[in-house]
Amino acid sequence: MKPMKDRIYLSSPHIGNLEQQYVQEAFATNWIAPLGPHVEAFEKSLEGYLGANSKIAALSSGTAALHLALILLGVSKGDEVLCQSMTFSASANPIVYQGATPIFIDSEAETWNLCPEVLESTIKDRIAQGEKPKAIIAVDLYGMPFQADEIRFIASKYQIPLIEDSAEALGSSYKGQKCGTLGDLSILSFNGNKIITTSGGGALVARNSEFKEKAIFLATQARDQAPHYEHSHIGYNYRLSNVCAAIGRGQMEVLEERVAQRRSNHQFYKKLLAGAEGITVFSEPSGNFFSNHWLTCILFDPKHSKATPEALRLALDKDCIESRPLWKPMHLQPVFKQYPYYGASVAENCFKNGLCLPSGSNLSDREKERIALIIKQMLG
Repeated sequence: MKPMKDRIYLSSPHIGNLEQQYVQEAFATNWIAPLGPHVEAFEKSLEGYLGANSKIAALSSGTAALHLALILLGVSKGDEVLCQSMTFSASANPIVYQGATPIFIDSEAETWNLCPEVLESTIKDRIAQGEKPKAIIAVDLYGMPFQADEIRFIASKYQIPLIEDSAEALGSSYKGQKCGTLGDLSILSFNGNKIITTSGGGALVARNSEFKEKAIFLATQARDQAPHYEHSHIGYNYRLSNVCAAIGRGQMEVLEERVAQRRSNHQFYKKLLAGAEGITVFSEPSGNFFSNHWLTCILFDPKHSKATPEALRLALDKDCIESRPLWKPMHLQPVFKQYPYYGASVAENCFKNGLCLPSGSNLSDREKERIALIIKQMLG
């Protein structure tokens, strides 16, 4: 019986000694409670990385950050929020938490993100129906920045706040401006599969201290100033723990290295697939875009490629290598099927013809050789 091969994951956590040192410090000083010095230090390191105008509230997840962003913008029952359809469901779920209505919008083909033309036509149509949207959620999909100039111009033109879902894009930038700073409010994720991780965690990126402090207030059960427990607002248990923040501090010190490793993986796939007919490696459309390539994705042309995304996925899986279809658009999800959708079929075609390849920053040369062998066998 052959020994089972070690599984190659799509994007596994990459932890080193620095993180362990900070965690040990938290235990040594007995800062195991939800708050502590590592939380503040982690926030400061993120603020230093993103820039002086970024005010960080470290939270338990990116989803929590997006939920609080909607609350801060006053989104409530009966409101409409425009949301990129091609994304993970966490981009849309908080809209429903608030009793609001998600309005899903198609992607454009270059970045797979929110299409500016469809966005503006949607806004015009909703306004014509007497429903001016309360917010826009644009995603930096797979680490690729959205077309920020166009999207921000439209948001400003119609005076609709823009939330940037940068859960997958820490380390990416648009025209030199870091993702996580492209919206009126932005969110980050530090889930176990992200470019850096805190085990589970996220952050709200605000442009002023007032929004940051209000987010922290709401995230810590909205306790009013009083010697007893006094509450005049509904609060949430959304704050990041001191132990998780300790991991994040160590991860921030290797962020640039992790970005370089992911981008190196992307170059590996580009070289590997350079001669593959009917397959395109998802890459920056111009020098305005800098992607961390959190995940390297490929798109099949069904008329010319020698394999299908599913056939390659199964072949890789047979060799204990994880790959995954692209995000299934939200307007195709059973839970969201009743909500409006605007656009054509860009997002749907990406889902049908795309595949995410193993992209972890800890991917070894030997693992790359295993991946390359399967891909070459499949594509001939």
